[in-house]
Amino acid sequence: MKNPEVNRVTETVGRGFILLERLAVRLQALTGWRRFGTAFALGLLSVAAQAPIHFFAILLITLPCVVWLLDGTDRPTRENWKPARAAAAIGWWFGFGYFLGSLYWIGEAFLVEAEMFGWLLPFAVTGLPAGLAFFTAAAFAAARYHWGAGYRRTLTLAVTWAVAEWLRGHILTGLPWNLPGHTVTASESLMQSVALFGPYGATLLVLVTFLSIASFDPRRRKIRDDQGMRELGVWRPTAVAFAILGLVWFGGGVRLMASSNTWVEGVNLRLVQPNVPQREKWKPENRQEIVGQFLRMSDGLDDQGIMPTHIVWPESALPFIVNREPVLRSAISRVLAPGGILLLGAVRGEPDEARPDRELGKFFNSLHIIGPDGVIRETYDKAHLVPFGEYLPFQSLLEAIGLRQLTQLRGGYQSGAGPRTLAVPGAPPVSPLICYEVIFSSDVVAAERPGWMVNVTNDAWFGSSAGPYQHLAQARLRAVEQGLPVARSANTGISAMIDPFGRVLDAVPLNREGVVDTKLPKALPPTLYARLGDWLFFVLLGLAAALTRVKPAGAG
Repeated sequence: MKNPEVNRVTETVGRGFILLERLAVRLQALTGWRRFGTAFALGLLSVAAQAPIHFFAILLITLPCVVWLLDGTDRPTRENWKPARAAAAIGWWFGFGYFLGSLYWIGEAFLVEAEMFGWLLPFAVTGLPAGLAFFTAAAFAAARYHWGAGYRRTLTLAVTWAVAEWLRGHILTGLPWNLPGHTVTASESLMQSVALFGPYGATLLVLVTFLSIASFDPRRRKIRDDQGMRELGVWRPTAVAFAILGLVWFGGGVRLMASSNTWVEGVNLRLVQPNVPQREKWKPENRQEIVGQFLRMSDGLDDQGIMPTHIVWPESALPFIVNREPVLRSAISRVLAPGGILLLGAVRGEPDEARPDRELGKFFNSLHIIGPDGVIRETYDKAHLVPFGEYLPFQSLLEAIGLRQLTQLRGGYQSGAGPRTLAVPGAPPVSPLICYEVIFSSDVVAAERPGWMVNVTNDAWFGSSAGPYQHLAQARLRAVEQGLPVARSANTGISAMIDPFGRVLDAVPLNREGVVDTKLPKALPPTLYARLGDWLFFVLLGLAAALTRVKPAGAG
């Protein structure tokens, strides 16, 4: 006699399978604007899996649904590529919804000086997502050309999509923002996976797992009320995929349980967050007040009565060209402890040799390391500049027709050589990362391995939006990937001390004034990703591609 509880569970699972089958058939049957509107909505909903919402489970719905939408298109052939347009259109609308939801906050930057840049807001907010969506469109079209049956088509889409994400992170300077793999920040245990295969490997893992739910192929079986997916065995690829995800999660949890931070002797950090609004930052009448605020926040003992040995100020902290202001640097030296060091984000200017009066003509977004005597010991110039924010593509041409980047610096910033490892007196060598340089996983440390990373940024441009939270999430991933702590100082937030496992040890919330007084965690030995980079991702990609050609006996 069967257990009634088991019967109820079996019946509930069976009804769930039948509902899933019906959903698959309905999505497959969509055409025209209903198909594209659904793709757009699925992309928009998928953003909820990213920071700050971290609703990871939404991918259980959105990712398999795109497979069933693609099932409703014809398969392209060498003689007839027209059906590929339908698949590409589904991918484009999905990508447009996803990137619109991911990057809507860039519009905030155009409102800082709305009288000058406000008219560009709708173009920026829709234009960038529209361009990035072509990567998703290409992935969907390529997958549909190689479409198989059952689980093989979900693997095919995972492979082409992961390739497209890697290309998005590298083509035209790259913009690897909100990769599908970044959703692992919803779980500290899952996040440990990037120490093995990086963000693109995590992207492949996420895509393979959640797309596998669509292993049921509505083209190969009509819906029946009493049976269906259960008899086809299509649950097996999904079970395997989620078992692998579970093992990764379990392994990450074990890694965290076995971990404990040790601290660098003699280093006491203070990360300063002044919370200066972007509109007020560069007004001449506010200069002295801003300098005074930084000096006050940097002076004095912490809660344990300890003087900070190393202080970090955010990107372009002061409204001055610091390397041209010896009096200002002398004032800074007076708030430093004996032997104390300041790591300062600053605009740096150099004279233009072509000008007779040697006026400043070259500007850099820089980080200075300033000693207790006010002397600049080391300087790093930002290498990965923000297009349209710090420079204009075709700068001279666009300036000639009256356009400016958001910083309004004529000629734009010059890029430096990066990444670099800088010597820091009294502390391990550091890898400086200015603003969004921290989002490029393969370009955050030089050949000489540092002992920590410092990320100075000014996210005041983006207000209280999701942008600063997503930026922090990526800094946490870099810490895990490299096995290095990250000290993060942001003008309006979120400033944080992140340990080598990606855990936030202490932070100042967004849009608050405050400091983080903390010790510096010691670096871990180089992770597998730190040693191999994206090579393991490519190996996993090849393995997944090979599996798309394998059809197990009895597969549906």
